[in-house]
Amino acid sequence: MARRIKLLGKPAILDEEGRSQVVRGHQAWGLLARLALSQRPLDRHTLAAELFSESVDPLGSLRWCLAALRKALNASDCLVGDPIELRLPPGTEVDLWLLERDALSIEDMEPLLGATDPQSGPEFSTWLLAERARLAAIIDRSIRRETMRALAIHDHDRAIRIAEIAVRRDAFDESANIFLVKALILAGRSEAALKHVEAAERLFAEELGVAPSPALRSAARLSVAAPPGGISSEAHVRSLIRSGTAALEAGAPDAGIETLRQAAALAEKVTDHHLRAEAMLELGRGLVHSVRGFDDEGAIMLQQCTEIASTRGYNGIASAGFMELGYVEALAGRRPGADGYLRTAMGFAESARDLIGIHAVIAFNLVDWGKVERGLEHYSISLEHARSAANRRGEIWSLGLGAWGQLAAGHLDDAEAWLRACLDLVDDVHWVAFRPWPIALLGETGLRRQQAPATLRGPLEEAYALSCHLRDPCWEAAAARSLALTYAAEGELVAAARWLDEAYARCIRETDAYVGLQVEILANRVETNEKLGRNDVATALSREWVSLAARAHMDAHVGRAAAFLSGRYSD
Repeated sequence: MARRIKLLGKPAILDEEGRSQVVRGHQAWGLLARLALSQRPLDRHTLAAELFSESVDPLGSLRWCLAALRKALNASDCLVGDPIELRLPPGTEVDLWLLERDALSIEDMEPLLGATDPQSGPEFSTWLLAERARLAAIIDRSIRRETMRALAIHDHDRAIRIAEIAVRRDAFDESANIFLVKALILAGRSEAALKHVEAAERLFAEELGVAPSPALRSAARLSVAAPPGGISSEAHVRSLIRSGTAALEAGAPDAGIETLRQAAALAEKVTDHHLRAEAMLELGRGLVHSVRGFDDEGAIMLQQCTEIASTRGYNGIASAGFMELGYVEALAGRRPGADGYLRTAMGFAESARDLIGIHAVIAFNLVDWGKVERGLEHYSISLEHARSAANRRGEIWSLGLGAWGQLAAGHLDDAEAWLRACLDLVDDVHWVAFRPWPIALLGETGLRRQQAPATLRGPLEEAYALSCHLRDPCWEAAAARSLALTYAAEGELVAAARWLDEAYARCIRETDAYVGLQVEILANRVETNEKLGRNDVATALSREWVSLAARAHMDAHVGRAAAFLSGRYSD
């Protein structure tokens, strides 16, 4: 058996016989984690300052910890030099590295260093906060992916086991609870599913004082539709798909989703696999885009759709399904997962219509990932395809979301041009539900071009009112944030802070929040509260900021938040 270094959960160094070796002091574990996760060797002065800043002899304390680790590893030639090189004994397994290579079992995935909290300086504390969040995101992504894969191939027992692990990790993670309930339902254990829903509702009420979203109880439903007499089940499914999608397009989401649920349930009983994949695609797409808070259930349907379509040559359906899965992952900030789905979608794409959406979602993911110029290139490709195909809604989406990328790149002229073109198209096709987003971004663009804040407020207030009428939390948050920025620009910081609090509350009202926007609002809240002298509030918010940005792979924000925290800790 090879030596093993365990840094997930309670840390340990295990010898070839599996025996745990003695390592004294929490700082030694923090040091080992810091070195194991660094992309390059770290110099001794940096590590001493990060971990032993309060020691009488920081470099001496560092040498002591390195010696203790070498002894536990029974290797005198590792952890040496300046900068320090790991040089672990050949064959040594490190669970962190296995996790990052996607080679660690679900059962071994635990938080970085478990409950161990090394006493250290502000830089290390901030690094540990960000790394714990980043690794937790990898673990969540792995658990989510494996649960969906198990459900897609009808391995319900495995799906239940994995979902139970997720719930044990965080009983208040609504997504984990939804996946467990759906796995129980699909396994035919409806009574157990309902009992879990009731237990979760009690727990949320007792501990958080709130109820889970309706998506949790909805996941416990398994619709069954009987076809009218005299027609085939296949004809009934096709009729339900047409009726359901028409209802969604007409702005009747409840009726549309219920009809598509019936279509998907009945499609499970037919032999036409293409029809089954189509029904699951339309239900999954509807759950993701037409009702708020149902992305998790939608993703399960989409995974089942792609499992059928990709193995049976239904390329158009497979491409659409993988694109929608990529969108769900990108919205939630799970960027590597989104990237994988979108690459797969591209491989199945058959038409310009497929490419419009795929390039747009690739761009959406890249911009918030910090790869802004590459993202803008993909938005331009999406726009070319949309214009060639006369797909005006596709053009609207890429112009509106693309302007967010133009703002991130500092291209204010392009941002304004794209937003005005977007609004012209919105008016042409009467897509009123999209209108608040470009209005919100036009407000921010105007502020950055030094326009008078008061002149921008009227359209922003109208956009906010429309968003509230539509009950779209993302649009509400975007409009409220831009209103806050107008007050901040005039020095009215109390009003700005109040609007930013409102924006954040609106953004996270549902479980499928737009994480990229959520991070931007957190950054604005930190900056505003610091200017107001609310230092305790700013520090607490900055910890949330660094954690969320790390989970969402938004490295520029991680750097800004870490710099703020480090300065705050040292005050």
